[in-house]
Amino acid sequence: MFETGFHGVIKRAVVIGNGFAGAENQCIGLLRALGLSSRYSLYRVLRPRGAVNEWLHWLPVSVHKKVDNVIRKIYDDSRCFLGKKVVPVLVENGGKNAGLLDVLEADANQIAKMARDTFDRDGPLLVVASGRDTISVSSSIRQLAPENVFVVQIQHPRLNLNRFDLVIAPCHDYYPLTPEAQEQIPWFLRSWITPREPPDSNVVLTVGALHQADSAALRIAASLWHDELALLPKPMLVVNIGGPTRNCQYGEDLAKQLTEMLQNVLWSCGSLRISFSRRTPEKVSKILLKEFSANPKVYIWDGRGPNPHMGHLAWADAFVITADSVSMLSEACSTGKPVFVVGAERCTWKFAEFQKSLHERGVVRPFTGKEDISETWSYPPLNDSAEAASRVIEAVSKRGWITHA
Repeated sequence: MFETGFHGVIKRAVVIGNGFAGAENQCIGLLRALGLSSRYSLYRVLRPRGAVNEWLHWLPVSVHKKVDNVIRKIYDDSRCFLGKKVVPVLVENGGKNAGLLDVLEADANQIAKMARDTFDRDGPLLVVASGRDTISVSSSIRQLAPENVFVVQIQHPRLNLNRFDLVIAPCHDYYPLTPEAQEQIPWFLRSWITPREPPDSNVVLTVGALHQADSAALRIAASLWHDELALLPKPMLVVNIGGPTRNCQYGEDLAKQLTEMLQNVLWSCGSLRISFSRRTPEKVSKILLKEFSANPKVYIWDGRGPNPHMGHLAWADAFVITADSVSMLSEACSTGKPVFVVGAERCTWKFAEFQKSLHERGVVRPFTGKEDISETWSYPPLNDSAEAASRVIEAVSKRGWITHA
C-alpha cells in the first residue's frame, strides 16, 4: 500500500447518470462494493423530454439537443409542441439527501479538467457510467485525461470497448451473438445489434444487474423497518410488480392470473405485502387493489409514505416478482431467499435468456399458485456487485493504483 504512494489511491468517484434509477443504482451499487458510496459526485446526461422529444431518443444526445434547439427557434419555444426542458431532480447521495445544485449536467471537458487539476492533491478519479446516453461522455473523459482517470462503463456500449478501462455487462447482453439470436435478426441490422464481438479481457460479465442491496444495506434496513415488519405473522411473502416493457408485454390478463395464484397460496402465508413500481399500469394495480385491499392479511404500498422496498428485502421470507424487472430480480436473488417469477414466458429476446440463466442456476422458480410458502429452499445468492468490484480493484492495480476502502 505504501509503495503506491498518496497519488495512487482512488478515494473519490464521479457517477455519470442518465436520470433513470435502474442505471444510476448500478453505478452506486458498484461504488458501495468499493467502499466509495459516500465519496462520489453525481452528474447527468440530460436529454430534452416531453411531446415530440419522446420520438427523438434514437438520436445521439448531442444531435438531439441541436435538433431541439432548432425546433424551439422555429416554433418560438412552444411548450405544447416541444414539452418542457429537463432540470435535475432530487437524488440521494451517500445516503443523504442532495439538493438540485448537487446534480450537475455532465460535461466531459469540465470533468476531465477537474481530474487533471486535482490529481496531485486528490489522486486518481474513478468514473462510473451506465446507460447508452452516457457513453460519449465517459469515453471522452478517458480520452481527455487518460493518466488521471479510470473509467468503468456499465451495460454494453455496443462497439469500441477499448474506449473504456473496464466494461461491466450482464451475460445476456451477448445473446445477440448466439446462432438462435442471429436467426431473429435481419442481415442488414446485425451490425447494429449489441454487441459486435465476444467479450474481451476488459469486459466483466455478470448474471444480473448491479445494485445497492448488499448485506450491510440489508442490516441497516432490517433495523430501520424492525418495528413495522418484525412482528408480522410468518412467513411473509413480498410481491413486487413492475410494468410491461417492449420485450416483456403484459396487462390485465397477467394481473388477473397473478391475483388468482396469490389467492391460492394465501392460506400458507402469515402476511402478504404487495408493492407497485412507477411503471405499473393503473389497470394492473386496480385489479390487485380491488381483490386484496380489504384482506387483513394483505398490505399494499400505494406509493405514499416511505418506500418499504429495502425493508421487504430484509424481512421477507419469499418473493414473487414480475419477470420484466432485471433489477428487482437481481436484488431479490442476492438474498438467498426463495424467489418466484411470474410472466417469464412472456419475455423475448435477451430478456428470455436472462430468465433462462436464473432458472438454470436454481435461483428462481416459476410461480404457479400451487406453492406452500412455508416450505423454503435455498441457492447460492447472486453476488454480482461484489464480484464486479473485485475485478475493478484488480484492473486498477495494474495501473499501480489502489482503491480507498
